[in-house]
Amino acid sequence: QVQLVESGGGSVQAGGSLRPSCAASGRTSSNYAMGWFRPAPGKVREFVAAVSRSGITTYYEDSVKGRFTITRDNTKNTVYLQMNSLKPEETAVYYCAANPLAQSVVVPAMYNYWGRGTQVTVSS
Repeated sequence: QVQLVESGGGSVQAGGSLRPSCAASGRTSSNYAMGWFRPAPGKVREFVAAVSRSGITTYYEDSVKGRFTITRDNTKNTVYLQMNSLKPEETAVYYCAANPLAQSVVVPAMYNYWGRGTQVTVSS
């Protein structure tokens, strides 16, 4: 079992930045690829970004490339999502998740463990 707790969301104006984090407890989080997701029209959850077990390889949804950066600190069992140049349409609850097989990282169903989410609100 892995427990995930997100924090660091908040409210910013368009163009601003936030850095949510996801703290893991239970089994060693370095055994999992980690991802961030958000709701989207017509989807349960939309892939935003993911990071490999080691932190060396990262993956991004096309619309966030160049603006968002996912990192992890396995010594702290924590994953971060640096979000820059935020847009109002990116207002959502952002969820952290753990993928034990570290495969198909863009697919929500591959993630066994989910946090409760942190709210990100971007005003125009």
